[in-house]
Amino acid sequence: MQIQVIQQKIFEIRGQKVMLDFDLAELYEVETKVFNQAVKRNIESFPEEFMFRLTAEEWQHMRSQFVTSYAQDIDNQEMNSSQFVTSSQKRRRKDLKPYAFTEHGVTMLASVLKSDKARKMNIAIVRAFVAMRKFAIQYGDLLEQLKELRERVGNHDAQLNQIYDAIENLLDEKQEEKSWSERERIGFKIQS
Repeated sequence: MQIQVIQQKIFEIRGQKVMLDFDLAELYEVETKVFNQAVKRNIESFPEEFMFRLTAEEWQHMRSQFVTSYAQDIDNQEMNSSQFVTSSQKRRRKDLKPYAFTEHGVTMLASVLKSDKARKMNIAIVRAFVAMRKFAIQYGDLLEQLKELRERVGNHDAQLNQIYDAIENLLDEKQEEKSWSERERIGFKIQS
């Protein structure tokens, strides 16, 4: 599976990169209900920093993102409607909020879901998290460089404005000198 497909299923919630239970179930090719039952049978392996349930507000926000994403996909014709309608997140009871798994929680899934498919998928998912982390570091470095450049250019703008003002003042003074010395005298002219 392509890393980009997995990365599209990684969200930031509560300041952490997480994947939702129904997306993980889809990747592992199991029903969400079966996936969550396996997790609950091994709940001691998933402390709160590995897995947490979304609040109603968080879930509502996520659902609005899915609708927006779905609309964009229809516009781009990248996804057919049957894929969206049959996804396990649409079959979820409205009052049941999904679990979010951090990178450590996803890694812990390898010990809970012991199939060959789960092991291979865990490797792909961890690679996707690592790639996102590398991108974030590179992006942070790029932002820092842009900030330094902006400060440097901002200082140059102020300095250039001072230079332009000084040149304008010199030109104005030169114009004033020229106008007084070259003007024709008025009054009586003495002829010699």
